[in-house]
Amino acid sequence: MRDEAVQPYQRIALDMRDKIAAGELQPGEKLPSTRELAEKYAVAAGTVQRALSELRATGAIYSHQGRGSYVAGAAAEATEDPTTRALRVLEDKVAKLTERLDKIEKTHDGA
Repeated sequence: MRDEAVQPYQRIALDMRDKIAAGELQPGEKLPSTRELAEKYAVAAGTVQRALSELRATGAIYSHQGRGSYVAGAAAEATEDPTTRALRVLEDKVAKLTERLDKIEKTHDGA
């Protein structure tokens, strides 16, 4: 699998999920603005918005119009239905496996 198979918005969403899981981003913490995230990840604002939309869809974050996006807390995850939670876990695992496979392939391509 080539690196292009993982879209930039997916990389951003995965990175933010990892930061939430690692405790680098705490429940209720406000995320940087779209512009700040676009600069950090060197992508267009629309790419960041798509990543944030994906994170909202999985319940990892929530947004308030005009105020920004925030890390969801345990309460939000507790109200998530089991099917959605299972799909989110599977999506995370697939994204992580894809990232690992990309690294392995890059190592073998360079050998």
